[in-house]
Amino acid sequence: MAQFTKLTSKIMPLLVDNIDTDQIIPARFLKVTDKEGLGKVLFCDWRYEGTVSTIDAAEQATPKADFILNNPRYEGAQILLVGDNFGCGSSREHAPWALTAHGFRAVISTSFADIFYNNALKNGLLPVVVDAETHADLLDMAEETTEAFLTIDLESQSVELPGGQAVSFPIDAFARSCLLRGVDQLGYLLSFDEQITAYEEATRV
Repeated sequence: MAQFTKLTSKIMPLLVDNIDTDQIIPARFLKVTDKEGLGKVLFCDWRYEGTVSTIDAAEQATPKADFILNNPRYEGAQILLVGDNFGCGSSREHAPWALTAHGFRAVISTSFADIFYNNALKNGLLPVVVDAETHADLLDMAEETTEAFLTIDLESQSVELPGGQAVSFPIDAFARSCLLRGVDQLGYLLSFDEQITAYEEATRV
């Protein structure tokens, strides 16, 4: 899992409430077990003309000019600003897989669906919850200019606005530790391999 410490990036705004996981990554792509290429079908049904049935077909599909992911103004953005209750619906890990495969490292909202929130943390994607006023300020900033960059500092659990103001956000201490180290839950346990082995040797009958 990719390590997350501090990220500075422009913001891509997708201000739609209640975006569910089927909109993030349609169910027809859930058969794949490899994350490779999933970024091509992120928001697939909103992103391309017609129906794209496979990951390979996305390369030949016609992008919708009015969809935000196809706007060159936001190319390279690693922070996605979304509406309320992001990630509701089914509990597919493919949703954070597709977001990170596209290049996003953080998603900012006023609230997330619980299962998506936890899946994101386990897959190297930082979900950041902010209050409505901060969310509105970020939207204004993202829509006015792409020259203003936002910094998310996981060490201090804060979003640093261009004017110097820092807004804190909540995160589970264990999830934060894993992200800072770049390990998932299994990787965290394996980091104690020597201690586990020593204990087993000491207690072996």
